[in-house]
Amino acid sequence: MSAEPGIEPAASGRPNGAVQRRGLMLVLSSPSGAGKTTLSRLLLERDSHLSMSVSVTTRPKRPGEVEGRDYHFITPERYRALVAGDGLLEHARVFDHYYGTPRAAVEGALQDGRDVLFDIDWQGTQQLAARARDDLVAVFILPPSAAELERRLHTRAQDSADVIARRMARAADEMSHWAEYDYVIVNHAVEASLASLEAILRAERLRRERQIGLFEFVAGLQAGA
Repeated sequence: MSAEPGIEPAASGRPNGAVQRRGLMLVLSSPSGAGKTTLSRLLLERDSHLSMSVSVTTRPKRPGEVEGRDYHFITPERYRALVAGDGLLEHARVFDHYYGTPRAAVEGALQDGRDVLFDIDWQGTQQLAARARDDLVAVFILPPSAAELERRLHTRAQDSADVIARRMARAADEMSHWAEYDYVIVNHAVEASLASLEAILRAERLRRERQIGLFEFVAGLQAGA
C-alpha cells in the first residue's frame, strides 16, 4: 500500500470547452445486500468522469478482493495513525473492523473537477456531511423487501450464517437513516436503479453553485466573446 491511499483514476471531470466545475462526492449507502456495490461498479463502468474512493480497512481481505481496488488493507496501528493525523474524511467501526476514507486524494479530485463515488454507511455519510455538505450528494439504496434482502445475502455466499443473521439484525437500524439522504432508490431492478443514479448525477453536475466557471463564461458571453 502507498503512503497516501488514493482513489481509482478517472478521466478529467471537465470535457474540452466546458465550463469549469467543482467535483462532487456521490455517496451510496444501503444495508448489506441491497445492491449498492453492484450499482457502484456499473456506474463506474458507464461514467468515465467518476472515480471510486478506495477506503482503508483493518479487516482481512476476502477471496477475489484486490489491494488498492476494493480496499487498502492496513494494520490497526496504521489506521490509528491516520485518524490521529486527520488523514481520514470519515471513519467508523463496522462488525469489529475499522474503515475510513483517505482525505488528501478526495480533496484533490474535487478541486480538479473530478467526481468521487463513495460506498459507505450512514455513519460515514454523516461525517462527510459535517465536513463538506455542499460537495455531498447522498443516495440511500433500499431493498424491495426484507425477504429479498436476506435472499441476496445468502446468494452471494461471502458470509457465514451467523454473520448474515447479524447483518439482517443491523439492517433495520441502517434503514432508519433513509430520511437523512438527498435521494432514495428502491432497488427492484438493477438497470432501473442505475438509470435513476445516472439521472441524479447528471442533474447534480449542472447545479449552478458547482459550475465555478460560470461567472467568467457569462461575462464573456455578455462581452460578445
